[in-house]
Amino acid sequence: IDNQPYGRAFEILTYGLYPETNPYSWPVVGYMADLQAATVEDVKNFFRVYYAPTNATISIVGDFDPAQAKLWVRKYFGDLPRGRAITRPAAKPPAITVEKRMVFEDRVQIPRLYVTWPTTGVKDNDTYALNVLSQILTGSRTARLTKALVFDRQSAAVASAFQSTSEQLGDFTISITPRPGHTLTELEASADSVLARLKYEGPSADEMARALAGIEFGFVSGLQSNLGKAEILNSGSVYFANPAYYRTNYAKVKAVTASDVKRVANTYLGPGRVVLSVVPEGKTDLAARPASSKKVTVAPDGGHYIMESK
Repeated sequence: IDNQPYGRAFEILTYGLYPETNPYSWPVVGYMADLQAATVEDVKNFFRVYYAPTNATISIVGDFDPAQAKLWVRKYFGDLPRGRAITRPAAKPPAITVEKRMVFEDRVQIPRLYVTWPTTGVKDNDTYALNVLSQILTGSRTARLTKALVFDRQSAAVASAFQSTSEQLGDFTISITPRPGHTLTELEASADSVLARLKYEGPSADEMARALAGIEFGFVSGLQSNLGKAEILNSGSVYFANPAYYRTNYAKVKAVTASDVKRVANTYLGPGRVVLSVVPEGKTDLAARPASSKKVTVAPDGGHYIMESK
């Protein structure tokens, strides 16, 4: 996070999306200041609560004898205490109704634009259409955003769009890196134009076919390794209490229609969003619409963030 170019971007986007009272407002492992303040007993208590059989699943995948595997599971895990019950916090979707614009100075040579909208969690069927939407925007060389910015106008070096889905909430992000001679303000306007057209007309049958084929390829590729199989089984078990949920998941992806994609684009990708420009140090003028962007800095504790007031 701290020692790679643009590494803090997603922490800052999260800071912009969620209020401090939302459990999704901070990193899973905490900020560096939190880690430095932790005592040995803090760490032990954390593992006692969360790394216990009551909060874990095991997937065994590969060429093995099921009877022998069960014996080994009993031998190596059978005497572990269950652990206490965990009270899981409920996360409400952030109430973002207007655009929030931020700029962050980083040790980078090229500025980069991030635009993020709050969406929905893993148990909401809209996540399937949002994943298809990301494929239609940047999933291939002919995808709408990639084709328009990277190849037709050649104003962007890279454009990517993706739906990030957590257990209760999610977000949809577009990231664009400019080519020399092009600004983040220009790229933001171009991306908004591509989005507006897609939201108005919806995707074509050909776009849907390519997007679904890309997602299907990724799904099948993930099954080629034992690790991929284990992750899919564990995901179904943890989120849906069904290790075989991948079958339902696959069917729901295949069932997404063009009207579904158009609907989620209009439902989620609205004015309530966070626009973050990551720029070289001392060059806040390179931000998208710099006069409207508030500067974000790292707090003195080395982890949290502070946004200037205007």
